[in-house]
Amino acid sequence: MPGHRTKGFCAAAAALVLSAVLAGCGGSGESAGGGKVVLRYTWWGNPDRAARTEQAVALFEKQHPNVRVQTSFSGYDAYKQKLAIQATGGDAPDVMQLDYRQIDQYASGHVLLDLGKVKDVLRTAEIDPGLLATGRVNGTQYAIPQGRGTETVVYDVKAWKASGVPLPRKGWTWSQWADSVRELARKTGRPGSTDPGQSEDAFEVWLRGQGKALYTKSGGLGFTAGDLARWWTFTDRLRREGAVSPAEQTTQLDGSVENTPLGRGKATADFNWDAPSSGYLALVKGGVALAPMPSGEDGTPGQYFKPSMFLGIGAHTGHRKEAAALVDFLLNDQQAAKILGATRGIPVNETIREQTASQLKDFDKTVADFQSSLEGSLKDPPQAPPSGDNALQTTFQRDYDQVSYERMSPRRAAENYVTEAKAELRS
Repeated sequence: MPGHRTKGFCAAAAALVLSAVLAGCGGSGESAGGGKVVLRYTWWGNPDRAARTEQAVALFEKQHPNVRVQTSFSGYDAYKQKLAIQATGGDAPDVMQLDYRQIDQYASGHVLLDLGKVKDVLRTAEIDPGLLATGRVNGTQYAIPQGRGTETVVYDVKAWKASGVPLPRKGWTWSQWADSVRELARKTGRPGSTDPGQSEDAFEVWLRGQGKALYTKSGGLGFTAGDLARWWTFTDRLRREGAVSPAEQTTQLDGSVENTPLGRGKATADFNWDAPSSGYLALVKGGVALAPMPSGEDGTPGQYFKPSMFLGIGAHTGHRKEAAALVDFLLNDQQAAKILGATRGIPVNETIREQTASQLKDFDKTVADFQSSLEGSLKDPPQAPPSGDNALQTTFQRDYDQVSYERMSPRRAAENYVTEAKAELRS
């Protein structure tokens, strides 16, 4: 989550309406009548996530009778825009859900609180150190992962089995994946997969399988134009062969599962993040299953456990201890974990993850089992990307569109991207 990242959690129209109803109008640190502390807590998601979140917040308020939590949510794109406006205006919420790509931007912009200032309230000992480190910028913890997710090859089980093509397996390589989608296309008469060329996420997995990275530790590009040209040459060849989706389908991708070739019955498989892949269940009659991402040709895994999202505290909150207590509750309270399930990914608190695993049902259990099958085989996640990556994700897709519509060669498009990326990262 192509890799649709977290915006795969697209909200229905009802979510947007409810967002307006629930949105608070007071500033951070506001106090309510009767002396209660009011905290503003905002997130993106869908109505199911909202219902569970409201239930968990009600439990927090019961445990903390001196606190009232004012909540609001919307779809990812609308949320991102609204939070940017609030942050620019010095009106960031007390507690906010954050995407991987927002950490550096908001930490550098002094929007987020240094969580070392509330370490007596906010417990992190039960979180994997490598995962916890993704919320740090220049050695300071500004955000805490709330859920753990990973990329996956999600596929139409009935169609893949009926084709006779061997099912995906752990340790398969990109070459083997390519052979599979070619054979699927030949057997089914439709592309075997969504074209991953437009996905920065899939490219990152491919890079990591070669021992490289999207970004260096100092925030520069971790790959060359030659690396990107090889990736786009690989995917473009598959597109020309009809093994992956054509340009007119790939360019319709908007982060929702409904507009993917798999979701529209135009392909047998897709690349997405594990938790939002639940959206395919209502669209794919043959059912869906999750498979590991392809590895490098020497078996090096590029896949990793990524924070599905983070929680951060506004730097200017007037009630940092109460805000920290809410974050701690959402991360570390067993009852809260039961309510929230896997709506934000599998819990990052290791003890709670083990305690709640047997209680998960349906697709939550599918995700948990998938992640369990990968335990011990993946490398640590990269640090949060530099703030310029927000813009570059769009640039990446735009430049590949030029390749898929055959307006530009993979080499030329890669050189254009690298030139623009370097300029963006310097700005």
